[in-house]
Amino acid sequence: MLADLTAGSVADSRERQSERPLADVEREALAKAPALDVLAALAPADRVKIIAEVKRASPSRGALAEIPDPAALAALYERGGASAISVLTEERRFKGSLADLVAVREAVELPVLRKDFIATEYQVFEARAAGADLVLLIVAALDQNTLIRLHRLITELGMTALVEAHSADEVRRAVDAGASLIGVNARDLSTFELDRDLFGRVSTLIPAGAIKVAESAVLAPADVAHYRASGADVVLIGEALVTGDPVATLASFLEAGS
Repeated sequence: MLADLTAGSVADSRERQSERPLADVEREALAKAPALDVLAALAPADRVKIIAEVKRASPSRGALAEIPDPAALAALYERGGASAISVLTEERRFKGSLADLVAVREAVELPVLRKDFIATEYQVFEARAAGADLVLLIVAALDQNTLIRLHRLITELGMTALVEAHSADEVRRAVDAGASLIGVNARDLSTFELDRDLFGRVSTLIPAGAIKVAESAVLAPADVAHYRASGADVVLIGEALVTGDPVATLASFLEAGS
């Protein structure tokens, strides 16, 4: 599934590249105002911080929410106390787009994450051109040389990479790549099964000074409390926010992570 998702995202980006060459997108990316300071926004604090996600669908759950106005939803997240906004830009299975990211960037003053299956330099430049401050890199989808190369490019463009791991070995690879923002995803991307305790088992491998992000398996305040007790600085939440009252849900989650 991960290989298919990555191949699809790369194919879609190549189609866009046939219409907008790399040189044009690179020029637009370099002309953007500087990216926001993500590490400051997500720095460890006396309560958990939340990356709130604009997410219409997923391969494991199917359709979640229509979200006709992603900018309005992002504004609610900002009002509700989120520290950053994640925007799914994968088109085929998550029903997102770069247009969603552009709209969200214009609507909020928080850091914005491009969440997609990133494997090429073109996709990174696209992210900056669209106004992203963060870019997701999934360790399992990339060989180590590519992971390091894309991480370096993201950093050179003034953005921050959220480097996502699903195992102890992948956490070590994220650390070796120089990641300062490391996510541990509870969802096995081969079976789509969830293991909420994975974060606690492998996050001890993340060095002091790096920010620890827990991802997936968050449906109730107790899940946030569990991750916080396991050492999470940040929790990324999607489904629970798009299927309920985003402001009230955020409030309950932030309270649980105090």
